[in-house]
Amino acid sequence: MRRPPELLDGAAVLKVADLSSAVPTNATRHVVEGRTVSGFAGLALAKYSADPGLYLFYCDADWNIVTDTYHATMDEAIAQAEFEFGSVAFVDATNAP
Repeated sequence: MRRPPELLDGAAVLKVADLSSAVPTNATRHVVEGRTVSGFAGLALAKYSADPGLYLFYCDADWNIVTDTYHATMDEAIAQAEFEFGSVAFVDATNAP
């Protein structure tokens, strides 16, 4: 994956995770326009300035957002990622390779 952008859809990217070695638990199904989507390359935890919560963005290899989930806290967003992919290693976006 390439280095993540500072913003995704106008939201500040705080942390990212590379999913290249993650194995989905299949505990959740993502549907976009009536079609099930999967095979995400990375996850981004991002925050809009006027919103108290965080978004967990499910992205392709170019950091295009495929789908998202909304969470009240970072801990809840990370718990959702681990529910879906097992152990996920998030790093600060500024330190991402």
